[in-house]
Amino acid sequence: MSLAHVKHWVFDMDGTLTVAVHDFAAIRVALEIPPTDDILTHLAALPAAEAAAKHAWLLAHERELALGSVAATGAVELVRDLAARGCRLGILTRNAQELAHITLQAIGLADCFAVEDVLGRDDAPPKPDPGGLLKLAQAWDVAPAEMVMVGDYRFDLDCGRAAGARTVLVNLPENPWPELADWHAKDCAALRQMI
Repeated sequence: MSLAHVKHWVFDMDGTLTVAVHDFAAIRVALEIPPTDDILTHLAALPAAEAAAKHAWLLAHERELALGSVAATGAVELVRDLAARGCRLGILTRNAQELAHITLQAIGLADCFAVEDVLGRDDAPPKPDPGGLLKLAQAWDVAPAEMVMVGDYRFDLDCGRAAGARTVLVNLPENPWPELADWHAKDCAALRQMI
């Protein structure tokens, strides 16, 4: 299958459609999370009261970042082009769903995604778990093999692979995971040229 024939696209948000601004090392320090731990996995293992307090801090911090979001190179044109072609578009982010909507508004793409097709960390297990992608496949009534997962990190590619979808790595000059990415584009502008 060529990218030109793909009609069902799912995008990661931060670092994929937007310029990456999360300083995960600083977030780990602020939340007292060991440097090698995954933030969401660590928070999920904490006692309820402590987890709630840390999730509240994370949400407030991420809200500030969402309000100041800047579109990644070529992202607006890519998404608008796909929408104009009649493609079904979804978001699968490890961020909160409400912040994904704020981010899409900030970069001028909110009208390209149906509200129910934007899934955050409370709507599905966080990537690399394939649950969110499978949930979108079921909602769209398509086989995962008919979908493509676009992201800037290994979790996006692992998620796509585990769900049975095709994968695209963007916004990295080199591809450190060639075995996981069906396609690689240095940015969203280059990806648009591939369709």
